[in-house]
Parts: sequence; C-alpha cells; structure tokens
Amino acid sequence: VSELGLESEILPIKPDHVASRNRYLYVKGRLHQMPSGLRAAFRTTPPFSRPIIQSVLKEILVRRGKAEDESVHAFVSRRLGSELADIAVDSICRGVFAGDSRLLSFRSCFPPLFEAERSRGSIFLGLLMGSEARPGIESSDLAMRAFIESWSQWSLKRGMQSLPEALVDSLSAQEQVELHHHAKVKSVNIDGGVWEIKLEDGASLKADHVISCLPASAHPLSEQLRSIATVTVAVVNLEYEGPILPVSGFGHLVPSSEDPALLGVVYDSVPFPEHNRRGGVTTRLTVMMGGAWFEQAFGCPDSVSEQMLLERAVKAVTSHLSLTSEPVWSFVAVLKNCIPQYHLGHWKTLEKMRQYISKHNLPLTLAGASYDGVSVNDVIFSGRTAAEGLVGKC
Repeated sequence: VSELGLESEILPIKPDHVASRNRYLYVKGRLHQMPSGLRAAFRTTPPFSRPIIQSVLKEILVRRGKAEDESVHAFVSRRLGSELADIAVDSICRGVFAGDSRLLSFRSCFPPLFEAERSRGSIFLGLLMGSEARPGIESSDLAMRAFIESWSQWSLKRGMQSLPEALVDSLSAQEQVELHHHAKVKSVNIDGGVWEIKLEDGASLKADHVISCLPASAHPLSEQLRSIATVTVAVVNLEYEGPILPVSGFGHLVPSSEDPALLGVVYDSVPFPEHNRRGGVTTRLTVMMGGAWFEQAFGCPDSVSEQMLLERAVKAVTSHLSLTSEPVWSFVAVLKNCIPQYHLGHWKTLEKMRQYISKHNLPLTLAGASYDGVSVNDVIFSGRTAAEGLVGKC
C-alpha cells in the first residue's frame, strides 16, 4: 500500500472502534453480542451457559494428548468444550473460510494457536509466553503503525478495488513488465529448465522461473494440488435508506446449526461510512451465503437464480435485524470456487509438493490463497515472500 502511493487512502479500524468491540452471533432466533474484554470473560453471556474464563482456565490446567492434526471443531472441543466449538468456532470458520469446522484443519487454519499448544501444552499459555509476532525492521512505517495500533480491519477510501488498479498502473509503467489480462493458462511445460506457458489468448511465454498463484484446484501441474477443495459463496449487497440497524458493530455470524445456508451479515456502513452514497445517510449490508453448504442449500452454482438469492438474503436480514423497510439498491454475485478449504492433511499436501519441487530443482514457487492463508493480508504476504525468495529483500 505504501509503495503504491495509497497510504493517504487507508481507512484503519482500531480496537476502540465500535466495529472492533461489537461482534454478534445469531443463535436461537436472537442476536447475541460475543464476549469482549476481560470483564465479559467472567460473566455468563448468552448464548453461552457459563463464563468464558471457565473454559480458559480448564484449557490451561488440564493437559490432554496432542494430535498431529485434527479438525478445528475437534481441537476446540478437546481444549475448550463442545459449546464453544458448536457455536462460536463453528461460526468463525463460516465467516472466515465459509467452511465446515468439522472438516477444516486446525493446524493449517490457525497455525499460531496450533504452535502455541504444541510448544506450551496450552494455546493460552503459548500465546502469553511465546514471542509476539511483529513486523521485521525492514517493514514499512505503515506496517509498524498497523501493528502498534492493532488494526482489526482496513480498507481504502475508494474501496479495495483501488489496490489491484494501482498495482496494474504501477506495473504497466515499467518497460520490463508484460501484462496479459483475462487470459487463462492453457498449458505449462518445462524443457531444459525453461518454462513454456501457453495462454488461451494465443500468447506463448517463456520463463526461467514461475511464481504460480493459480488456485490449487485449477493447477495444471499436480493432481495432488487439485485435491485442495474450494467453495462457492453467494454475496448479496444491500443498501437501505437511513440508519436502520438495531445494533452497531462489525456484523453477525450464524452457526451452521441455526441456518446452514446463511454464513453471516456484515454491517459495512458501520466501519466504513466513507463508502456510503453522498447526499444522505444509508445503511449498507453484505450477506454471505452458501460456502461448504452451497449445493445443499441452493443447488448447482451455474444454474442458481440471482433473484432467489436476493430474496433469501432480504428475508434473512429482515428477520435477524427486525427491519420494516425494503432495500433501495441491491447487487448479487455468485463467487464460484472462491475460498480454498484447508481440510485435514492440508499441511502434508503442501509439504510433499514443496519437497517435490525442491528435490527436482523445479524453478517454481507456489503462492496465493490456496496454501498458507486466505485473507487479503495473507495473500499479499505470500506474494511478497515468493518474490523476495527470488530477488532478495529490497
């Protein structure tokens, strides 16, 4: 962001912002604020039947056998109890990965927590006693500022689309860069240590080294990589006139036991009112649906009706937030195969593939959301690490 000249555009969300403090769960037909802060940890807060601190103390005091890998749900059930696993962690996995916590790998989805338990026998002791991750000394002032101020979210004044647009503008201005837009990779072959990449637009490229950010499920080089699953998410954006929310915060998540089809609702206008239309107060919501439950709930992504998805989203927010008005604007997008799923054994798949690349001296680096993190921050870090592996740190 700094290198692209977008630093003045950034919109940070800090811990004291209402979107950081207030996050909700929709359980048994009601919104419940998730416990936040030390005081809340000592109180019994619905939908939970006991204070969070009891689970924390039990996790610290009771030693249990460590597993090489297990599902997120199994790990949390073992360490913190089934209630937190069934409600909170199930919902978080749906919000972050649009995935099923009973299938997702704890080791691959939450590596800092996995390492904390492995090193200290407790995730909380490991986090308290371990060294806190922080940007390196070569990091930008902005990265250090984000760390010190503990940003929970960030965006840009003109929206996140301005990030890839700035990347394209920056690269296009460099004579040694050649860009091919909307040109699918048709084949990738290596001969004598030189790659030949053929694109569907007819172009043929030669390269000494390839950094592949293709989704693993579409990778032409390895059947093993194609085994990494992806899920489809329906995203419905809604806009209402005026301030219509009964609560203020980041949004609410929905556990799979409540409604498998509905993952959650983000209250976009709360953290980023700068993105509202000019000329009046509006409320913008993003409804996320489907994920690991898409086909079960809506059928084939290629044939699902956008009108049906819109009606389903409007019905959900009307019920969850007790709305009495209709949206004045809406947009429906079906994002096919958009989020990789780090299922059990994901780390072994990556280890085997990277060992194969190293053993055969392949001039290839794997990067992107399919491997070591699905967030925007993870993907930026993955790409930067891949580039630095070739040319060193600038």
